[in-house]
Amino acid sequence: MTPSARVQAAIELLDAIVEAATAKAAPADRLISEYFKARRYAGSKDRRAVRELVYSAIRLCGPRPASGRAAMLALAKQDAQLAPLFDGSTHGPPAIGADEKPAKTGIAVSWMAAKLAASGIEREVAYSLLDRAPLDIRVNALKAQRDAIELPEEGETLSSPHGLRFPSGTQIEQWPAFREGLIEIQDHGSQWVCEAVDPQAGETIIDLCAGAGGKTLSLAAKVENTATLIAADTDKRRLGNLAPRAAKAGAEIDHTVLLDPGREMEALSPWAGKADRVLVDAPCSGSGTWRRNPEGRWRLDKTELERLTNLQDHVLELAAKLVKPGGVIVYVTCSVFDDEGADRITGFLERHDDYQALPTTLPVGNPRGSGTRFTPFHDGTDGFFVATLQSAC
Repeated sequence: MTPSARVQAAIELLDAIVEAATAKAAPADRLISEYFKARRYAGSKDRRAVRELVYSAIRLCGPRPASGRAAMLALAKQDAQLAPLFDGSTHGPPAIGADEKPAKTGIAVSWMAAKLAASGIEREVAYSLLDRAPLDIRVNALKAQRDAIELPEEGETLSSPHGLRFPSGTQIEQWPAFREGLIEIQDHGSQWVCEAVDPQAGETIIDLCAGAGGKTLSLAAKVENTATLIAADTDKRRLGNLAPRAAKAGAEIDHTVLLDPGREMEALSPWAGKADRVLVDAPCSGSGTWRRNPEGRWRLDKTELERLTNLQDHVLELAAKLVKPGGVIVYVTCSVFDDEGADRITGFLERHDDYQALPTTLPVGNPRGSGTRFTPFHDGTDGFFVATLQSAC
């Protein structure tokens, strides 16, 4: 591909990503993969260059652009080497018109930027949410030790007990250690979230929004399979991935429970009032993971944020029905909005005077409301909020 053809390919991909974001359809990484599957002629350098252009434009454009071309024009305004590539050549984009306007740039659309500022996320802290993320792994303590494991590349030792960091794009999935379950891909912040749960041998622990079970596996490793673990979720496909992952990792998950939205307690009734700890890794906007999915800013609207905060309150109420007297709820979101973090805990404590917030004693994060928040800028992690709530004995 010529340089101009790469720009045109990026425009076409951005058009598809903008359309998908509007419809809340396929994510950018899937669209890029499908695009190049249909264009086998594109070499690895071409794919890498186009992908870089696409993600550079996404990170630059805070509000969702009107088109892929407008997004690329914004990028060309910042990178003087790109503007001449709008040359009207056979496979390149048409020349830039005198009246064409580039897309607006910034951290996010105005209402979202205001939410960030109200949540104490401004200036360099806000823009760190759009940095390129490294690749973190957790060494599976059920099968290996961090100081003894042999890997194809040497990783940076992280402060979490089992964490290692590698550059973005490292092909971890191709390593024998990954295929054999010795390591798992898990952000450093997510590893610390599991430490905050503080599971103990012999306890009954429910991962209420388990998804594919990344945190469930981490909890199993931390207690060396000596706790009763229940993984629950409403997503049958994602929850179905847990069993093969657990088998590979040597993790013992006692029960996987598929939940019917709105009727969750029917399936969870055997554990009502019996759980020592309930992890609520609540569905959220994912604003803390924009480093990995920067088009998430284009997918979120006020209606969706309101739906998510209502859902977060709902799962917290479910957790309160499951935890036993003196038991603990650990609430987590990969969001930096107070709406999805500190505000949800404030509301919960107002509704439940028999609960208290416990201090989160972690070597990362800063206090936020009754919990702790991690950010890429301060902690080198994805953005997370975590709070620990204890019921009265």
